[in-house]
Amino acid sequence: QVQLVESGGGLVQAGETLRLSCAASGRTFTSRYTMAWFRQAPGKEREFLAATRWLSASTYYADYADSVKGRFTISRDTSKSTVYLQMISLKPEDTAVYYCGTSNRVVGATIATSTLYDYWGQGTQVTVSS
Repeated sequence: QVQLVESGGGLVQAGETLRLSCAASGRTFTSRYTMAWFRQAPGKEREFLAATRWLSASTYYADYADSVKGRFTISRDTSKSTVYLQMISLKPEDTAVYYCGTSNRVVGATIATSTLYDYWGQGTQVTVSS
């Protein structure tokens, strides 16, 4: 089993910055697991944002959705089993519940497929006011 705990959400104004954190724990979790961020707005499907996946040794690759490329940055601290999502220039349309997910099944071509992520955090609300 793997547990994920997100933090860092809140209410901000348009143009501001926010950083989300997601800490993983559990005896089966390893640094080779892909860790990703998704979000879900009311009435919409869960949307892929970014992921960090293990390539080899201590090398990781970051994938981004086109919609957030250049504004969102994913990073990972393997010593803390924690992944971060730095979000800049936030817009009202970024308002959603943000979820952290992890999987040892996804590959590059399936990185955005939410059903392949086996473990999810409880979500953290991000609200951007205009």
